[in-house]
Amino acid sequence: MWLSLVNIGIELCTATASAGRVSLHQIHKSSGKRIRCEKTAGGVGPVDHDEIVKGFETSKDEYLLLEPDELDEIRLESKRTMDLVQFVDACEIDPRYFEKSYYVVPAGDEVAAEGFTVIREALRKAEMVGLGQMAVRGRNYVVAIKPWGNGLLLETLRFADEIKDSDTVFDAIPDLKPEKEMMDLAGELIKRKVAPFRADAFKSEYSKL
Repeated sequence: MWLSLVNIGIELCTATASAGRVSLHQIHKSSGKRIRCEKTAGGVGPVDHDEIVKGFETSKDEYLLLEPDELDEIRLESKRTMDLVQFVDACEIDPRYFEKSYYVVPAGDEVAAEGFTVIREALRKAEMVGLGQMAVRGRNYVVAIKPWGNGLLLETLRFADEIKDSDTVFDAIPDLKPEKEMMDLAGELIKRKVAPFRADAFKSEYSKL
């Protein structure tokens, strides 16, 4: 993690777990065998794994094929550092941009831990979120990072062109003026259900099957 003249090695740990999810598979009813997805090519049929290469679409149904060594040349190098380039108030970030959360810890020696602590406490005191970029597994990410307990919480952000314009979805909603009685009733129901947010109060009924 880089801030001005401070360069600090970091490590990321995923902040979410999928252990509670139930995974369902497609099964052939009469035989009880699991369905496998077979890779095919139009006009060719099934193909072997070693016949498959990656390509970039240049026009409809036209592709520029890339060899493994060419992919290595264009792949971004993974780094254990990130560049903090801007600081914003957390409420400035549209929640649609948040993608995945990670816990951040200092990597290496006491020197890294000291610099890590300085950045964590400076962000906490300023009540700001740091914005930066990092490269992991050949992909470039924009990230938001903020104090979280004794460590930091990093959230990867979607790019602007990945967000759909809500107007294209909401324009079809009729512009109606609700009746006052209905609004009063809805307001009263909301007041009755006001309570602090507790994530553990919500359980997945699907996982109990």
